[in-house]
Amino acid sequence: MHHEDIAFHNVGELVADAGRGPDGRLLQRVPESVRADLNDGAKRRVRHPAGVELRFVPEESVEVTLSVEPQNGVETSTVRVFWGPFQERVEHEIGPEPTTIEVSMPEKLERIGPDVRSELAFDPEVCRLRLPGEHRGGWVSYHGAAGERRPPREAEVPDLTYLAYGTSITEGEAALGEHLTYVGQTANRLDADLVNLGTCGSNYCDAAMADHIAAREDWDVATLALSVNMVGTFTPAEFRERAANMVETVAAAHPEKPVVPITIYPNSRDLVPGHGEGEVCDRFREELREIVAETDRENVTLLEGADLLTDVGGLTTDLVHPGDNAMVRMGERLADELEPLV
Repeated sequence: MHHEDIAFHNVGELVADAGRGPDGRLLQRVPESVRADLNDGAKRRVRHPAGVELRFVPEESVEVTLSVEPQNGVETSTVRVFWGPFQERVEHEIGPEPTTIEVSMPEKLERIGPDVRSELAFDPEVCRLRLPGEHRGGWVSYHGAAGERRPPREAEVPDLTYLAYGTSITEGEAALGEHLTYVGQTANRLDADLVNLGTCGSNYCDAAMADHIAAREDWDVATLALSVNMVGTFTPAEFRERAANMVETVAAAHPEKPVVPITIYPNSRDLVPGHGEGEVCDRFREELREIVAETDRENVTLLEGADLLTDVGGLTTDLVHPGDNAMVRMGERLADELEPLV
């Protein structure tokens, strides 16, 4: 969406936020009409700006004012600035009080030749303020901008868009930055833009989310990582019903686009002897395999989570969430699997 000559990427709605002052607009990843019908956990998680970017091309310098509503004890958020694909070395911390970030295009990037630019998925003139997801920051509000600017043109951003729905692993928990999540790494390798709809602890295959993804026209390939969050909360039969609806709804709405369900990634239930739930995870994996095997949709392709997360030594110490090294390897493998499909 565009607002005040800025492209708010991966933002479904700017919501008036009385708690952040008269000019505060909360960034949430889906429209309020969709959020209202999600489960209670997802209602909160879609307000974490995982994969959200504020994009613009400045005339000279631009000032953008943001603030954070702390969540889960996290008081600040780190905003990383990219110019096209190029990462600035300076990071910006924003907190509960509105904080102004001033940016201008680095002089050296202005001298990049047209031959190099033509090979880049993002034009280096595009400033990208990349916001952090849950566990790396809170809810972010936008308070306005100053300085001449324009939204990026179509030719200045990737032609391909990759949409990812999943759990906290997709949302990117434990990665040190958005560019290090496995879906971010996948998008980078595909020269694709990323729409991240991962929701920590609350990927329940809600019908409202299935309908939302199906109604969107702004993606070319989608992965559906389904879903360790449902183990212990839903029976295998309930999971099957919800997951089947998710796959069928999305795939039927876009028969020409690849839809890729992913089985549950290896986690502590599989790795710790006596945990008692490894067999349950296997049952959920089998249910998803059967859903895909029984569908008559030619655009649906199953991937095994264990084939993407092969290095369990790359997990963090909770034995659930991949650390940076594992995220990078997952992105490499997933991109290899998706490239022939797109």
